[in-house]
Amino acid sequence: MHKDFSNTDAVTIASPDRAEPKYFTDARQAVDELVRLYERNTTFLIDRFSNLKEHVPAGTRYRAYYPALGLTTATYGHVDSRLSYGHVSAPGTYSTTITRPELFREYLEEQIALILKNHDVPVTIGDSHTPIPLHFAFGEGAHVEAALADSITVPLRDLFDTPDLSNTDDEIANGTYEPGPGDPFPLAPFTAQRIDYSLARLSHYTATNAHHFQNFVLFTNYQFYIDEFCTMARRIMAEGGHGYDSFVEAGNIETLPGTPADSAAPTGRLPQMPAYHLKKGDHSGITMVNIGVGPSNAKTITDHVAVLRPHAWIMLGHCAGLRNSQQLGDYVLAHAYAREDHVLDDDLPVWVPIPALAEVQLALQEAVAETTGYEGYDLKRVMRTGTVATIDNRNWELRDRRGPVQRLSQSRAIALDMESATIAANGFRFRVPYGTLLCVSDKPLHGELKLPGMATSFYRTQVNQHLKIGLLALEKMAQMPLERLHSRKLRSFFETAFQ
Repeated sequence: MHKDFSNTDAVTIASPDRAEPKYFTDARQAVDELVRLYERNTTFLIDRFSNLKEHVPAGTRYRAYYPALGLTTATYGHVDSRLSYGHVSAPGTYSTTITRPELFREYLEEQIALILKNHDVPVTIGDSHTPIPLHFAFGEGAHVEAALADSITVPLRDLFDTPDLSNTDDEIANGTYEPGPGDPFPLAPFTAQRIDYSLARLSHYTATNAHHFQNFVLFTNYQFYIDEFCTMARRIMAEGGHGYDSFVEAGNIETLPGTPADSAAPTGRLPQMPAYHLKKGDHSGITMVNIGVGPSNAKTITDHVAVLRPHAWIMLGHCAGLRNSQQLGDYVLAHAYAREDHVLDDDLPVWVPIPALAEVQLALQEAVAETTGYEGYDLKRVMRTGTVATIDNRNWELRDRRGPVQRLSQSRAIALDMESATIAANGFRFRVPYGTLLCVSDKPLHGELKLPGMATSFYRTQVNQHLKIGLLALEKMAQMPLERLHSRKLRSFFETAFQ
């Protein structure tokens, strides 16, 4: 254990012996070292916290650091121009802090292997200079006995480092981060503390742990879709899994293949945005989240899911059809977005275009065709492509028609909701492939509003087909090469090497 007495207030900083950088040319060995350092350092903090029930030492502060992963290259490297990630943009020194390396093992091994291949220089691993907050050392879902907490008579922040939100931001992802003189360039889009913050939030909002999340994500704004997804997932498990390893519901309730479909345990009170996971061992399964209504929820959940670096997310929900030619139950495939949600204005200005991603669009269109039986020109009978507008005022119909209605007409929008543009814009911001397929549930500009009985019938007949389309589209994307799915459209001039 290392002790530092240099503090002018005569406080002893007790830390594990500092790990100086080691060089690695093998991705698996590099991640093994990250795991070793992280577990050593978090164990140090947890053990010292547990010992406080016996003795609270005066004048001692406990500190351990996140592992750091670095790279220095003097050349641009021999990079395949088709690749959107896996290489740095210019010669220099790059670094990132790492958390939960066992959780991110597959991701880290892939990213490290790519930069080793593309730059032919070793990576370095050692202790960073960023302390691990005690709260994050425990991981999400940790339980601390009340008796232990009550026995500590001094503030925890006097003994341990606590989360520092002033250093937990999205400057790297937003493209606004500027290293100080002599500082390395960022190697990854998120720092360790930013990731830890989101992992804790994910557990809180969705009532499932981060390791259950899959790389292909469906977001919905209606519980009807979740009910149908759960029914379908339990049936899949009852029939042996069909390639899926398990089904996890909110509350971390796991159902294994061979379990009867009617034996699901009750989940109890649901969290704000419950998540459900059809899992595969390589995380290529499907996660579905009921985000509720509104752009604030849409931003919140995607802010946190993004740190898991999923391969795609899709919005699958209901919308208002804006054209008289549309019928209730028709589908809308978003090719563009009109953003009046406002929750991302400070992070992604509204003048930034949100492009359609060809791979996602084709997967969605093919899924609609295969599920409905319509092809080519006939597909237009049940699906329209165009601009989807997202607004932050649920009662926009009550405004003067010269306001939102006029803007909707000028934008050529064909549908309106409260989440889709937010989810797409945050996908663009965080380099996560995105798409939107909505179902027209009413036409308020044309007097077609659902009565309660009509709504129940509509949901019963339409949700099943819509969900099948979304699942089929994600399965198609899961079969694509990742370098194809992660479009170069999502990358700016100066990007991190990590996806």
